[in-house]
Amino acid sequence: MKNLVVAVMIGLATALGGRALGDSTNSPPPWAYPVNPPGGQPPQDDGKLRHVPNSDAAFTITQIRDLYNVPDWHPDNHPPMPGPVQHGPRQGVFACGFCHLPNGLGRPENSSLAGLPAAYIVQQVADFKSGARKTSEPASLPIALMVGVANGATDDEVRSAAEYFANLKPTPWIRVVETDTVPKTKVAGWMLVAAQPEAKEPIGQRIVEMPENLERTELRDSASGFVAYVPVGSIKRGEALVTTGAGKTTPCAICHGSDLRGLGPVPALAGRSPSYIVRQLYDMQHGVRNGSWSELMKGVVAKLSEDDLVSIAAYTASREP
Repeated sequence: MKNLVVAVMIGLATALGGRALGDSTNSPPPWAYPVNPPGGQPPQDDGKLRHVPNSDAAFTITQIRDLYNVPDWHPDNHPPMPGPVQHGPRQGVFACGFCHLPNGLGRPENSSLAGLPAAYIVQQVADFKSGARKTSEPASLPIALMVGVANGATDDEVRSAAEYFANLKPTPWIRVVETDTVPKTKVAGWMLVAAQPEAKEPIGQRIVEMPENLERTELRDSASGFVAYVPVGSIKRGEALVTTGAGKTTPCAICHGSDLRGLGPVPALAGRSPSYIVRQLYDMQHGVRNGSWSELMKGVVAKLSEDDLVSIAAYTASREP
């Protein structure tokens, strides 16, 4: 499996677009595009069964890391998963629920799918497959793996997974906290986690999104969510940008609904990962996310600064999904 992942990453990095590795010109914000440091290896499986709160299930580390069989800790909290969501149908086509979780709420390094229109999900997979949707950080393994899945999945498999996630009800998953200081972090598992020994540092103009409980997140517990630390005052600034445009952009409610919970085929913004939202806005600004509807977003994001992206994402993440 290790060799497969490395091969996928090397083979797809060029196709993903964006800046060249090591190029600091117009680099995307590293806090929104976390990249694992080189040389890290996960701990070996000791064979012991792991447990999480409020679950009768038990899995070994090897089972938890199985990309082709989703570790489902809470099977009573969601409908039965269709085959493509629960099991990888073939080599290189991983189970959708492994990354996006059985509840569809996902993690900061990917995206929340719960409650999105099925047609929208199908279109995004098609855009990954065609190359229309890329990333500003070509070292991003999650995107490389998504491209691999998009290229290997059949239309029926994509449609089955999309309908499953579309029928899930999104629930609060990310706690947004305004603060001047945040825990010092490192990158592990393609997301920010608390560094050791514990220490604090100024937040600056960034968002620090990390697990509420790292151990449960590493076990892929779909009942353990995330906290997003945002700069003081960013939610109010974001509200002005989202609701009025503040003279710089188009109010989001026009397309995404007055409650930001989506409108027709247009996706919801409320309660979604702020790291994810920043990545999408940045990618659209820099021409690496295209495809259906993206052309309409180019004018919307054209005048937004990185601080504006932070404020918009802080506000949208703070809303009830």
